[in-house]
Amino acid sequence: MAIETMAVVGAGQMGSGIAQVAAQAGMQVVLVDATPELARRSTEKLAATLGKLVEKGKLAAAERDAVLSRVRPASSVEECTRADLAVEAVVEDVAVKRELLRRLDEILPRQAVLASNTSSISITTLAAATRRPAQVVGMHFFNPVPVMHLLEVTRGLQTSDATYQVAVEMGKRLGKTVVTSKDSPGFIVNRILIPLLNEACFALQEGLASAEDIDTAVKLGLNHPMGPLTLADFVGLDTTLAVAEVLHRELGDDKYRPAPLLRQYVAAGWTGRKSGRGFYKYE
Repeated sequence: MAIETMAVVGAGQMGSGIAQVAAQAGMQVVLVDATPELARRSTEKLAATLGKLVEKGKLAAAERDAVLSRVRPASSVEECTRADLAVEAVVEDVAVKRELLRRLDEILPRQAVLASNTSSISITTLAAATRRPAQVVGMHFFNPVPVMHLLEVTRGLQTSDATYQVAVEMGKRLGKTVVTSKDSPGFIVNRILIPLLNEACFALQEGLASAEDIDTAVKLGLNHPMGPLTLADFVGLDTTLAVAEVLHRELGDDKYRPAPLLRQYVAAGWTGRKSGRGFYKYE
């Protein structure tokens, strides 16, 4: 199946990144957010991001203009009616995602594939909200999408071989290395990553060391590019908590229990870089 037009629903950090790599790969992209103002801002941010690449000599000005011409902002999923592939990149909430996929199912062409960028929620559960469960697949990108080379493809119980192949080929077209995961909570990366971030939260909560020393110890002791608390801030503490809750609930093991300190930070609105404060403060 040839994918010429992609709809990306949710124009936050992840959605904008997915739209960018799709447009750079030559596809027409409809980038949808909740209001016209949010949709406009998302394309302005994309223009700024591409502008920085031009300044650094990593992208020609003509190519920047061509990429931007392929991205159309929209404020309603009803503007996605010609998409061959729709990727949802909204909040990590099963009810929200199921409702969005149900709406997309109603308006997209019968042959279109529906993909979820979920980092933890069951694809089988999401697919069941649609009338085309065989055409639903997980496509989990990593942040920042234009930089990170990995794509996790997850097959739900209902996902057809043809739909799976569309996702794999799309990943390759976008320049990603594709891995395939079973439909299990957290898939591959977050099944391993989130317990690490959560344990760092417990260590900080218990006064084992300062945030800076925990991060330095992990960076240098495990040869990681950044410490776990810095990474949690980058991912978003609300997202980290949401995935931890899925792991705890679905796997039923207390080793996945979210740290109370993590819950407190999210309750305070300290969700990391995007809010200006998490385990660290940001301008």
